[in-house]
Amino acid sequence: MGNGAAAEIRSVERIRPVRCDQNSRGPMSDNVQPTVSGAAPTWVDRLVRAQPEVVLMGPFMVYLLLLGLDRFPDSLRAIPIAIRGVGGLWAVWVLRKYLPPLGRPHLPLAVVFGCIAAAGWVAGQHLFNSAVTHAGVAGKWYIFDLVEPVDPRTGISPGAWWSQAVLRITVAVITVPIVEELFWRGFMLRAFIDWHRWDRVPMGTFTWFSFLGTSLLSVAQHPSNWAVSIFCWMLFNALFYWKRSLLFLILVHGVTNLALYVYVIAWGDWIFW
Repeated sequence: MGNGAAAEIRSVERIRPVRCDQNSRGPMSDNVQPTVSGAAPTWVDRLVRAQPEVVLMGPFMVYLLLLGLDRFPDSLRAIPIAIRGVGGLWAVWVLRKYLPPLGRPHLPLAVVFGCIAAAGWVAGQHLFNSAVTHAGVAGKWYIFDLVEPVDPRTGISPGAWWSQAVLRITVAVITVPIVEELFWRGFMLRAFIDWHRWDRVPMGTFTWFSFLGTSLLSVAQHPSNWAVSIFCWMLFNALFYWKRSLLFLILVHGVTNLALYVYVIAWGDWIFW
């Protein structure tokens, strides 16, 4: 074997994960094995070699970037929803061979904890709103702003409303859990432990700094629901430490979003839309 081939294998070893048994003694890690291929490296191969974090960050960044396409008339809001949903999944598909092992689904537990998280999100937000209102600080210092409910059905036809609703729920249940869990549980929990060598940190490694830090940072993603977001992220982090399975968290997250949207439509509680 020539020096060029050996260098190629060493490069691939850094980014190509192997399956790690969920029931192994230690946390999931990005242990790797070489893969030899006669094909020339693609642009994706070169990108991942240069920036391994793109595997876990990339789909989420693509989804966030596509959120900027939301400047459509109300009757056409289904278009940007579909674009960001498909775009996020496209990024996952492009990077699929570099993804870490996802673990086991634990579907019954995912359904239970997803429903618990959704119920906690609703109850917690209403409790928070009630508390700040009674304390007389509602609307002050930005952090106590209350979300005003806006009925998304207003001013559009039933067909436009249902197309938006179905697409929004589909994206929230499929695309969002995948891209967010790869980013938050797959990358950020480890990056908070060792930012420069995050890929050397086994998945499921617990530190108080990463547990609390990612929970607090979730406020940037849910500024209008910051109080319940912190506790929801604590729950999700704890579940990941427990089962050490990204697939389990993807399912929990998807069930949470589905239960929340079903509640919103059934009860008309539009502050959560």
